Amino acid sequence: YISIPDSSALVIRIPTDYCLLASALRVPARMQVLLKQRSGIRPSQPGRRAVQVRAVAAPVKSAAATAKTPLVTPEVAKDLYYDMVLGREFEEMCAQMYYRGKMFGFVHLYSGQEAVSTGVIRLLRPDDYVVSTYRDHVHALSKGVSAREVMAELFGKKTGCCRGQGGSMHMFSSKHNLLGGYAFIGEGIPVGLGAAFQSKYRRDVLGDEKADSVTCSFFGDGTCNVGQFYESLNMAALYKLPHVFVVENNLWAIGMSHLRATSRTSGDVDPYIYKKGPAFGMPGVLVDGMDVLKVRQVAQEAIERARRGEGPTLIEAETYRFRGHSLADPDELRSKEEKARYQARDPIPQLKAYMLEQGLATEADIKEIEARVAEEVDDCVKFADESPKPERGQLLENVFADPRGFGIAEDGRYRYQQPGFSSGTAVVS
Repeated sequence: YISIPDSSALVIRIPTDYCLLASALRVPARMQVLLKQRSGIRPSQPGRRAVQVRAVAAPVKSAAATAKTPLVTPEVAKDLYYDMVLGREFEEMCAQMYYRGKMFGFVHLYSGQEAVSTGVIRLLRPDDYVVSTYRDHVHALSKGVSAREVMAELFGKKTGCCRGQGGSMHMFSSKHNLLGGYAFIGEGIPVGLGAAFQSKYRRDVLGDEKADSVTCSFFGDGTCNVGQFYESLNMAALYKLPHVFVVENNLWAIGMSHLRATSRTSGDVDPYIYKKGPAFGMPGVLVDGMDVLKVRQVAQEAIERARRGEGPTLIEAETYRFRGHSLADPDELRSKEEKARYQARDPIPQLKAYMLEQGLATEADIKEIEARVAEEVDDCVKFADESPKPERGQLLENVFADPRGFGIAEDGRYRYQQPGFSSGTAVVS
């Protein structure tokens, strides 16, 4: 606040450029000069403008309940159903294969959260980017990576999308612009930010009008309490990057309840993540992550907004995982009542009922989709099981950009020049 001398009753609040404000209030010229002097800003310097941003935090109301006509076409509905059923059946098969000893290490399943992956990713173009977490199998499937490649990667086979060297938590496909799964929480968000930055740079600086690709970064509620999340929100808003932040809030960070791990937002009983968006100048939206049509509605607006150059959006999708944190998790911390409550809201039966009710598909159509998925899942297991293991020499690849980085052998030559180096038979000590 700035008080004007000799006018004790006059107090002017300055939320924007003082020149514009003084002009709008028809302040006399003498007072305008005084305003400039008291504000400490030279007349030649513009004041700091209040940025006009459509940054609101709002939950999404049910569109399906009020819509008189179907929200999607029959073709889109069938694609959504196919993608969700594929995700569910693939993950359930992963559980079987893990317990049979076909997979090793940690395997984190996505069962129950399919509406988020399908609702967002199936709206993206091939040139758009996706960044995932350690719960990344279904994100890869939704983005177009074949079930064969994903399952083979889980089996550690050479035919996997990362030639068997990534495994469950590190799915990657340059062909499909899937920029990886990340074992440590928050690691992927800055990577997604970099992808969004290059899209912005190519368009605004290099003049490529076709460079309007959008990046969607997925992460959980636990990630929203680490530094990368806030740093990335700030940079995305600052540069108006075409980036969509998708929080898959399944209420549990391993075994820690979201209600115990995240502080409450001002004036609320429970903590809300989506309200952190407006604090950084971007819209924040809360959506039912167990309803694929609601997720799709929110994601479509956010993606189109980013593609128009209007900046990022923070989406909090309230969802639930039907299994434990990983297949090694006994899942004893969540109550049976809580699990049953969310399983009753399973997104797949919800979509099926909607499709039948709205005439988007028949029972025969549904069965045909489910049979196609069952066949695809069986095929990917057979393919992965029969695929060759990586050769030993593959471990020596993609380590150094310059193969001379392996050092010099006893005979004075670079080790990579030794016979048998690439096949793994050379002595590397």
